[in-house]
This record gives sequence, structure tokens and C-alpha cells, in this order.
Amino acid sequence: MIDTHHIKNQIKFYIKKYGFFKTIWKCITVGTRKFICILKGERDVNYGDYGDWIHGNEVRDWEIKAQTKKKFKNMPKISLIVPMYNTKEKFLKELVDSLIKQTYPNWELCLADGGPEQNLKLLKIIDKDERIQYRFLNENKGISENSNQAIQMATGDYLGLLDHDDTLAKYALYEVVKTINQYPNAEFIYSDEDKIDQNGNRSDAYFKPEFAPDTLRSQNYICHFSVFKKELMAKLGGFRAEFDGAQDYDIFLRMAEIVKPENIKHIPRVLYHWRVHKGSTAMENSNAKKYAFDNGIKALEAHLQRIGLKGRVSNGCINGIYRIDYEVKEEPKVSIIIPNKDGKEMLEVCIHSILEKTTYSNYEIIIVENNSETTEIFDYYEKLKENKKIKIVKYPQVGFNYSGIVNFGVRNCTGDYVVQLNNDTELITPNWLEIMLGFCEREDVGAVGVKLYYPDETIQHAGIIVGLGGVAGNRFKSIPKSGHGYFAEESMIQNLSAVTAACIMTPKKIYEEVGYMAEALAVAFNDVDFCLKIREKGYLIVYNPYVEFIHYESKSRGEENTPEKIKRFQGEINTFKERWQDFLDKGDPYYNINLSLDTEVYHMKKCRINHEK
Repeated sequence: MIDTHHIKNQIKFYIKKYGFFKTIWKCITVGTRKFICILKGERDVNYGDYGDWIHGNEVRDWEIKAQTKKKFKNMPKISLIVPMYNTKEKFLKELVDSLIKQTYPNWELCLADGGPEQNLKLLKIIDKDERIQYRFLNENKGISENSNQAIQMATGDYLGLLDHDDTLAKYALYEVVKTINQYPNAEFIYSDEDKIDQNGNRSDAYFKPEFAPDTLRSQNYICHFSVFKKELMAKLGGFRAEFDGAQDYDIFLRMAEIVKPENIKHIPRVLYHWRVHKGSTAMENSNAKKYAFDNGIKALEAHLQRIGLKGRVSNGCINGIYRIDYEVKEEPKVSIIIPNKDGKEMLEVCIHSILEKTTYSNYEIIIVENNSETTEIFDYYEKLKENKKIKIVKYPQVGFNYSGIVNFGVRNCTGDYVVQLNNDTELITPNWLEIMLGFCEREDVGAVGVKLYYPDETIQHAGIIVGLGGVAGNRFKSIPKSGHGYFAEESMIQNLSAVTAACIMTPKKIYEEVGYMAEALAVAFNDVDFCLKIREKGYLIVYNPYVEFIHYESKSRGEENTPEKIKRFQGEINTFKERWQDFLDKGDPYYNINLSLDTEVYHMKKCRINHEK
């Protein structure tokens, strides 16, 4: 049932933010139904356009013919590993047909059948091609052991994982072998995927990011289609029965522990069609295999123990998404740096929420006073000085330069970790510092960002996509707090290229390593620049949605609506592009090439994608 009151409020907010005519135009261009869907925050990945996207982006007939004639320098054999159990004739036929149609010929299919008896109809399908090997196991050993039996049959150089009821795109193996030839050191390869129903209708495409360890620890986003180098699988020792249902998640986690990130390759093409039917884990929010999600938690706990990280693993917002809260090793001091000019009421809300709610004790608040003029703010400062946790320092320069103000605050703080926090924020999460420190204390993490809401309880920030709108922009802006965006990514801990400095935690040493915030970027994109400099040093950026703030967004600075501000903004765009044009050209590795840079809510690109870029 549609919540008309909520929809009306969202439309009012959209009109207030973008104007009446833009709102009407949005309804006309995307359709009123779709616009309401967007405002409600419903996850409709395809928005009715996936069929058009397939037609426009999948390999054309002339390319298929060219692929069948292609001779690679390296023509490895790919062994497809398939455990069987009570396999339906129709599904096996479609799987086998999808392999026979492959444009790359050097493959074998290894079937290990754990069913109660041999099905003669299935054997007729298997006999269609001499590249198919079949072993009847006489018993059901479980999905892990059945898979291991199939692995024992394999004679290929690489092992690809398939379910007995799924299918591959006809160019799937070609793309894998092309990647192997392009990256000879590749040990593990995965692709994008979609879902296919019993009638062959495709939907729900999942366009994935490049390899991201924290994203993997939050969800088995790798899933299908995954290909292991045979030597790698041997090192891993195959699947482990104690994680049945999440056996692939367990092996991906173990893989990521021993393979260098540069040898994990992602193919941004839909190569795998995951069957949707009753009892399948492809059924969203299905309770049919609850044990799979429970074993996912066990797999994560074992992973953390192996890599020496202490943390508590729990379920996230939906089945298949997990949350990790890492232990804070000691109790390091945190410096919370808040730039401020006037705005006594706004600052008071921010400070009060921190002092009232924060459960972590070892912190200081550094208010960087920037040319305030009102009596009331200085009276408030005098009151704040009574609190030993609060220090007020005066920025010596005239004018607003966010980067300069923060740099001044960092140089005047005594903490081991620094939080940049806007004065127009209000804390929601009491244990925010413990959560952020748990990640920030890790040696591989350079910064941690959070989830921010507008006052009307729609999302203001859930991480940043570099390249969005030509430069960079916040993901999932204006979708309701109660809704979910693309595969619930707004509610999942993950690695991104950048997060907003409206609330960001960083080890203090990072500022020295990257040369502090760029003062040439006085107002805009300085946080994105800062994050990209951190990434350049090899550190990870983590977005953690379990820390939440209300963000009243830039009220102290006002709108970008004067000729001077517009000129300054354009100058900062130019400066950012000069610094990061190569990054922009290559594309954000955590944002799939198939997704549009014209919208914050993960729509598919309408134009044909250049995968040879």
C-alpha cells in the first residue's frame, strides 16, 4: 500500500530542492510511476529498461562470429564445476546448451551427481557433448563435498563455479580467457550477473565494484561468475562442508587472504544468469536457506580469526548482508575538529548532541573559530570553555577556506585520530567513535565516513561516487531513510573512493603523509581530493552506515548563488580535474562502468558501454 502522506512530503521536498518545473519535468521524462518509485526509495534496479539495456549492450552477432575465430596466445582449458542434486531436466539442458554455444571452445563440464538415483533423461543431455564429464556419487555428500568431487574430475587450467540450474552468457568464457591473456598473473576472476526465471526472462542485474575487502566482508558480492586458477584452488583445499550454504562465501574470503588484490580481476559484463525459483538462494529475502546466512556469519568469524582481527559479526539490514564491529584496541584520543563562524544555535545543537550522547570518553572537541561577528557566539564560547573537553582556537586568516581551517585545527589538536565534523550536524549514534575507531585502527584503513540524513529523514550522504555529474557526488541523495537503494548498498559497510568530510575519521599521521587538506580547494571537493590522496598512498576508505548524523548541510555558508561563488566553484572544479583527470578518465573502481554518472541512485547507462576502454 502506498503511503500517500509520505509521497506528498517527498514531492514537496523535491520541489523545494529542485523547483516546481524541474519536478514536473522529472515526472514527464521518467514517468510518474517511476518517479514515485524513486521518491519511495524502492529498489527497482531495472526501472523497466533492462530489456532495452540488454539489446543495446550485449555482444552483437558479428562480434559473436569474430569471437569464434579468435586465437588467443594463451588458450587455457576452463573446467566448469557443477554439483548436482535432484537436478531438473529443463535446467540442466539450458545449462549445457549455454556451454555448447560458448564462443570459446576449450572447456569441460564436470558434473558430480549426489542425487538418490541416476536420471536417464539427464544422461541423454550429458551425452550431447564429449567435453562433459559426469560422475554419479551414490550418495549426497552435501554441496561442498559434491563440488569437491567435481573438482577432482577437472583437468583444466582454471576452474569456474556453476550451479546446476543456472546459465552462462555465450561469450562468458571468451571474456574470461581474454582477461587471462590481458592479465597473465590473474588468479581469480569474477563478473557481473543477473537473474533468470523459469521462462528465461532476465532481470535484477547486479553491476559490481572492483575488488573491495570490506565490501566482501559485508556481503558475498562476488558470487557469480567466479573463476579460480587451478593452483589457487589446490592451495585453498576446495570447499569446506561446515560452511554448506555459504561455502562459496567461505572460499572467497580465504581466497582474498592469499591473493594479491591486483591479481583479482573483475569483468564488468553480465556473464552469469542466476536462476530464480522456489528454494533458490537467488530468491530475495528467502527463508528457504536461512542456514546459508547463519553459515555466512560463521565464515566471517573464521576469516577474522585467521587474519588477526577481533570483531563481532552480526546480521545486517537484510539477509545476506553482515555487519562487523571491530574491537577498539586501546582507548586512543580522538580530536573532533569543528570549523565555525557565528551560527550559535546550530553549533549548540551539534555540541550538545556530542556531549549528551557520546559513549566514548577519551576525546576532545576543537572548535576552529573563523571570523565570527555576533556577540551571542562569543558568549557561547565562554560557556563552552568551562568544559575541559572543549578547546577553541582562532583561525588567523580572513575568509572561508575549509581546508585551511581544518589543517589549522589538526595542527592544534592532541589526538591520535582526527574527526572532521561540520557544525551543522547532529549526532544520532551514541557509540559512533567506538565504531569508527574499530575500522580506523586497522593498518590498511586511511579514513572512515558515515551516513548522513537531511532533516526530513532522507539520505544526504551514503558515500561519494567520483565522476558523478562530471566531478563527484553523493550516492542515494534524497531516498528515504526507511527505504533501500541499489542492492541496499546505502546500508552496507563498504570500500569507496571517497566519503564526505562533513564527518570523517582519519589517523592523524595521515595528514602528514598526504600533505594535509588542499587549500587550493577552499570549499568544494577538498574532501574528495583528500580521500583520493589517501587512496594513492594505498589505504582504504570505508563507508560505515551504522554511524548516523543529521546534516543541515552548509547553512552556515549559504547557497552557491552569487557570481563570485559560482566563479569560485567553477575554479575548484577545474583545479580538481587538473589533479585527478586520469582517475576520472579511468572511472571510479567502486562504481561499475555500466552505471550512469548522471544520477545518484544507480541507474543503468542508456548508451552503449565501451568495454575496451
